[in-house]
Amino acid sequence: MFSLLVQMEVRPDRREEFLAGIAANAEASVRDEPGCLRFDVCSVEGDENRFLLYELYTDAAAFAAHKAAPHFARWRTVAEQVLVGQANTPGRLLVTHACEESA
Repeated sequence: MFSLLVQMEVRPDRREEFLAGIAANAEASVRDEPGCLRFDVCSVEGDENRFLLYELYTDAAAFAAHKAAPHFARWRTVAEQVLVGQANTPGRLLVTHACEESA
């Protein structure tokens, strides 16, 4: 499986816009993309303008399909306005243990 860890810093005055945009992107990704298995948005303790995303896809082709999706294009329009910076770290899921609980 293809995994992606994304670190984002948001402009302080655009936090709510970021949260609305990334929530819509995450929801549509899991709902509309068969290859998107997980899309978590996490805050960073002690810094209300930093976030981590954890995304999990069946394979790299599913991630490529994600980047071609209409909701991703809408998210990128929002991202251009709200982000100060972003760092992506792609990888492969090797081991997982989970107790599924909703946030």
